[in-house]
Amino acid sequence: MTSRKDFYLVRADMLTEAMEKTLQAKELLHSGKVTKINEAVHKVGMSRSAFYKYKDGIFPFHTMVREKIVTLSIILVDRSGSLSQLLGKVAETGANVLTINQTIPLQGRAQMTITIDTAPMQLELGDLIDWIEQLEAVEKIELVGTGS
Repeated sequence: MTSRKDFYLVRADMLTEAMEKTLQAKELLHSGKVTKINEAVHKVGMSRSAFYKYKDGIFPFHTMVREKIVTLSIILVDRSGSLSQLLGKVAETGANVLTINQTIPLQGRAQMTITIDTAPMQLELGDLIDWIEQLEAVEKIELVGTGS
């Protein structure tokens, strides 16, 4: 008999404090800012037992995404060069743009979806999203789908 594990995607604001602190401690360890679990749990203010309870069961979304194709929904300010700047950022990562769909700009903003092959990327998906979000012309970005 095999043991089946169910998985759920949960918004960050729905996590318990212990779960959030576990993620923070894991990030400290992963980044090398601390080298021992004792240091990490002390730094984030949680007990070792709580850390061990959650450490193997909670992961940042970007570390679980194994799919190579992602679709992003973006609200882009309508100004000359905005789309070019966005596509330039995507190209810098090594990702390949597969499709672009954009509405006619209304009230100075355009809704667009962009589908990207992330296989050749040199960074994590979460980093790509953060990078795009920092562009002045991008008002909002959301991951809306993944596939292989």
